[in-house]
Amino acid sequence: MALKKTLIAAHLILLSLLALSCRREAGSSSPNLIVIMCDDLGYADVGFNGCTDIPTPNIDRIANEGLRFSNGYVTYSVCSPSRAGFITGRYGQRFGYERNAQYQPGDSLMGLPQDEKTLAEVLSTSAYTSGIIGKWHLGAHISNHPLNRGFDEFYGHLGGGHTYFPENLTIEDSYSINTERESYRTYIMHNHEAVKTTGYLTDEFSRQALRFVEKHREEAFFLYLSYNAPHGPLEATEKYLSRFTNIEDEKRRCYAAMVSAVDDGVGALLNSLEAFGLEENTIVVFLSDNGGPETKNASNTGVLREGKGSVYEGGFHVPFAMKWEGVLSPGVYEHPVSSLDIFATITSLNQTPLNPEKPLDGVNLIPFLTGEDHSLPHEAIYLRKYDDKKFAVRAGDYKIVTHDNSDIKELYNLEDDIGETLDLAEGYPRKLEQLDSIRKAWNEELIPPAFLGLIHRDTWGWKKRTNEIYKVK
Repeated sequence: MALKKTLIAAHLILLSLLALSCRREAGSSSPNLIVIMCDDLGYADVGFNGCTDIPTPNIDRIANEGLRFSNGYVTYSVCSPSRAGFITGRYGQRFGYERNAQYQPGDSLMGLPQDEKTLAEVLSTSAYTSGIIGKWHLGAHISNHPLNRGFDEFYGHLGGGHTYFPENLTIEDSYSINTERESYRTYIMHNHEAVKTTGYLTDEFSRQALRFVEKHREEAFFLYLSYNAPHGPLEATEKYLSRFTNIEDEKRRCYAAMVSAVDDGVGALLNSLEAFGLEENTIVVFLSDNGGPETKNASNTGVLREGKGSVYEGGFHVPFAMKWEGVLSPGVYEHPVSSLDIFATITSLNQTPLNPEKPLDGVNLIPFLTGEDHSLPHEAIYLRKYDDKKFAVRAGDYKIVTHDNSDIKELYNLEDDIGETLDLAEGYPRKLEQLDSIRKAWNEELIPPAFLGLIHRDTWGWKKRTNEIYKVK
């Protein structure tokens, strides 16, 4: 009897190992995807882009062990439209998402349209488990709750920003308010449940990311780790502030502490992938949702012109890196790539069925990054700011910037002048005309914004304020 029990036990163990082996083998053609997105991070505020006063060794691991994109772009220069582009793989201007959404839980049209599919919704057809941790900012109505847009798990907040200290979370019901200011003080949502956090918010998000990976390590998963840091309000704990006593400017010091908290979380997450043996089966992407608003949060866009909200490089040319151990060799990729490519890459690798009536604007980057394809991933990188009457189009090394819906045109050679200091429009009329024709053709494919944005509601009293309040704890 004892021998029989032993044989049965051994048989069960063998079956378990075979099942695990099959899951992992299947997973090899369905790599996990982790997208780590910061909020309002300056281009020059990570080590792999030359930052010297804020060490980011863990974020730098992604670039050093994989590829740094020297010309990585997002689809917009402010938060909500940029995230809409990433999560759908399509320029938001195609479906009217061209403004920072207001916090309106009673408005089902304020946010991501229901006929646009998120990456989580699409990957669910390939048996992926998807989770978002952190900032959502794609609509506060219940119909746009992450769990109603394809995600299986959510731990975060619905609005565009949030306070970081738990004692400031004073509003339990996220649907009971309708202003941006109040949304910063809501409880955190765990799926549909309101929870009162006990720790510094960035640390809470990092811990939840570790739990997600541990829980789903034997499945194909997509984790969207959507930090709201270092977006204001500038708040940091002494644990992180103490690392930057050398920074005299108090605002910059607090900002540095917030970035350092993110870096710690990234390090813990990368270590967990290594511990679970998932490095060769996980694509890790790091980027910011837009450029840094230098005067507001003391970020640094470096040599890039201007920052958040701009059509110049500082607005939507962001820190961007990707690693996939065993597939991508370390180095620098210099051709322009886009946050749109993340959607296209993972769905191409899985051969996930897509809606032909909603074609993606991104491409599968892997053939370009491995050297299999030597052409350019994109003919052009686009940006339209409808309310500002401005456009930017980069094609190859050249970029056109137009104002007042093209009445004023500027031309820059970004290979020679990444800081956009020398306008070449007068000397290169044919190149200017070529890029303007590309701009016009793209604009014909777009529609006007579908909802009013934060700029149409003086929720925060921006006209009376020059900087966000920053707090130190």
